[in-house]
Amino acid sequence: MTDSTPPAPAPPNTAGGAAAGSSGAPRSRWSLGELLDWTQARFAELGIEQPRLDAERLLARAIGCNRITLYTDRDRLVDDDARARFRELVRRRLAREPVAYIEGTRGFHALGLELTVDARVLVPRPETEHLVDWLLEDTQGREHAAILDVGTGSGAIALAVKHGRAHFDVTACDVSPDALAVARDNGTRLGLTIHWVDADLMQGVPRPPDGWVAIAANLPYIATDVIAGLAPEVARHEPRLALDGGPDGLRVVEALLDQIVETDALAPDGAVYLEIGFDQAERTAAMLRARGLAAATRNDYDGVARIVRGRRAPG
Repeated sequence: MTDSTPPAPAPPNTAGGAAAGSSGAPRSRWSLGELLDWTQARFAELGIEQPRLDAERLLARAIGCNRITLYTDRDRLVDDDARARFRELVRRRLAREPVAYIEGTRGFHALGLELTVDARVLVPRPETEHLVDWLLEDTQGREHAAILDVGTGSGAIALAVKHGRAHFDVTACDVSPDALAVARDNGTRLGLTIHWVDADLMQGVPRPPDGWVAIAANLPYIATDVIAGLAPEVARHEPRLALDGGPDGLRVVEALLDQIVETDALAPDGAVYLEIGFDQAERTAAMLRARGLAAATRNDYDGVARIVRGRRAPG
């Protein structure tokens, strides 16, 4: 497949693809079920990972219904306007644009946050939810805590922490003004107060008097020469600034850890929580230990260590 955008497809005239009508003229309308089945088959043919789910989401959006309606009203005919909307959404997905960008939103965490996302930020992923869970578990029962989210992107981590710990003082920063604009909009829409800071990692972010109780970071961690071989949804559409972690993937993570040590950023019992790549847990843990932090890891839903915590010993 090339990088060019494919033309908007025309679905088959019937579920079986044959022309219909006694006059032999092709039909101009199709049912929900026919459109859904055809789109699933087309997505699967191109190797799209979740062809049925993606087809459901896009068709439901074009029609303005929930996904269950696609099955309860499977024989309902689709009018020309709705079909034109659907064709445009399918065209974008065939160009391997992520569904989250097409829909403009992505749900995040069991807390039920609905985040606005577009090509200025990464699509929030389930692995990041584990980071939020760990941080919330570690801070349970605290009356006050200063929390920093470095490289906030859409604001997912900062907003989830603030939603779960409304009494905490949460700051989030990003080097990308475009990403911060998305994050600020999400905070305003969700009614959650975050201190947003334009910063390269922690540079210029005011340190709390007692240090940060938690520093969370989902930083770029993909090695530069690996990016081109990633899924087209990532390599073509997600912001490279948020992906490229340098030659070994951990350049940005290491720079953050150096800043934390140099500025004595953590509170006496504080910790840094890092999302990293599937094969980076041991290297990241070694980097933490070399800086005097106790390292621990947490697995994702597939049992792979994807979150690494570095805790400062009290005293």
